[in-house]
Amino acid sequence: MTTTTVTKRAATGALTGLALGDALGFPTEFIGVPKILDWYGPWRAMELPTPARVTDDTQMTLALGRGLRTAMDRGPLTPERLERPVREEFVEWYRSPENNRAPGRTCLTACGLLQSDLPWQDASQIGSKGCGANMRVAPIGLAPGLTDEQRAGAAQLQSALTHGHPTALAASDLTAHAVRLLAEGAEPTGLIGRLRSYAYENRTRYHASWLGDLWTRAQDPTPEHFIARGWDECLDILERLRHAVRTVSPETDPCLATGEGWIAEEALATGLLCFLLFVDEPLTALRRAACTAGDSDSLACLTGAFAGACLGADAWPAEWADRIEYRGELLALGTLWDA
Repeated sequence: MTTTTVTKRAATGALTGLALGDALGFPTEFIGVPKILDWYGPWRAMELPTPARVTDDTQMTLALGRGLRTAMDRGPLTPERLERPVREEFVEWYRSPENNRAPGRTCLTACGLLQSDLPWQDASQIGSKGCGANMRVAPIGLAPGLTDEQRAGAAQLQSALTHGHPTALAASDLTAHAVRLLAEGAEPTGLIGRLRSYAYENRTRYHASWLGDLWTRAQDPTPEHFIARGWDECLDILERLRHAVRTVSPETDPCLATGEGWIAEEALATGLLCFLLFVDEPLTALRRAACTAGDSDSLACLTGAFAGACLGADAWPAEWADRIEYRGELLALGTLWDA
């Protein structure tokens, strides 16, 4: 943990931003930009709803955060230490009466199977690369003291518990890596290049100790072939993102450039695009992500995580941050990881 990370309270900033984006994008999901503008007025003036309720994106982020905290309290992070408490938290979320915020089908199916004694690999939805895994992965990028191997393995394992497609694994890994880089003070202007380098370096690295025989559920001849498919799709979208940052008008729906975000790699890229278009204007970045034709709550929660990790807790005005649902839990985890 660097001095910069602690001073700006990057963990609190990222978790708060994630939840704020989620709440801002909740009412605009599933409706197009013209209707959003008609119902809510100019996008640059969008206000946080009252009450500021979040979706399953924040709920599952908190579930992962609690499971990660439990695992790290028990000693150095290992696959065995992480899998059990995160699995239990996901199942508890699945059974909760508060799980009524239009959760994704993949998460529901997988968490239903995780209730049983099946190996988690048999619960994983190997064909799904929905954004439900990387929209919740920020805690892995924020928790202090992890090695690069632990962070990558943990990011991919938490994805694989529900979303087993190699692109879901790679996008979750990249999202956690981006959050970590920004929390530690990386310059946003160089972020895409660093993410592309990371993707190339890890393109054929299958984390067998974390994923076990997950790859055998797919049709790939080797684990390296399996994971490379995911990294290649992420590299393709990062190239689109690199071009979009230089050419896209902030007044244009960012989904037109990097995708609507229903799938993992597009959610990563479009969330990053909204952040990079407005690096010094975090509320504007959230509003841009929420006023899109795509998966607006997930796009805005990713945008908020990136902005908060970069700028810290003070990025968010108190009149917004103090109203967000689950504020106490978000602050507890943020304070723990900022310390």
